[in-house]
Amino acid sequence: MYRSLLLPLAAATAPAAAATLPPSWVGTVQGRLAADAALHDLSDRLAASDSATLVLDGWCAEHQMAADPTIKAERVRGDERSAPAEIRALLKVSETERLGYRHVRLRCGAHVLSDADNWYVPARLTPDINRQLDTGDTPFGRAAQPLHFRRDTLSSRHLWSPLPRRWETLASWRWPHRAEIDVADSVIENRALLLLPDGAPISAVVERYTGAVLAYPAPPVAR
Repeated sequence: MYRSLLLPLAAATAPAAAATLPPSWVGTVQGRLAADAALHDLSDRLAASDSATLVLDGWCAEHQMAADPTIKAERVRGDERSAPAEIRALLKVSETERLGYRHVRLRCGAHVLSDADNWYVPARLTPDINRQLDTGDTPFGRAAQPLHFRRDTLSSRHLWSPLPRRWETLASWRWPHRAEIDVADSVIENRALLLLPDGAPISAVVERYTGAVLAYPAPPVAR
């Protein structure tokens, strides 16, 4: 049931795609294959973890993307969005119960790795967690960690691939050059529900991961 309810949300929340060049190392055939493997690796990590913030902490540190690899949340203020009926159904709240909303970008140094919409139920959080969410930029996953919530991934899809269409049938010299590759602003979209140990939902999120998840030095070349 949860999965069918959240499906209509994509059109309402997804930003317009903006094309950019990928990192220089994605210009080779080996680089394109490495980028595709990296995006699937990131998807697998997100699916296996209850906290997207902690996954991105590890991703940022492992790929040496910033001197301080701790993920920082950047609130987009003045962008309040009423919860659609589908969100209220997911969170099991009435039409009148107050919901919190945050539009947050998660940064690794100068790189914005994700852009997310998060609707949550303040009445199911502690006063301290609500204070952090209301007054600061702490990521939701980090603030709510003491609640030992779990994450139910409702859907996950790749919005862009570094591989050309029918790449397995093409000779390598026919693959597009880097200058001919556009990376969509969003490369992965995940939708998830965060649940307390007793199953009560506390948050519904739509997360869009950007092409900047590949903005790290070239992977080592196998000899």
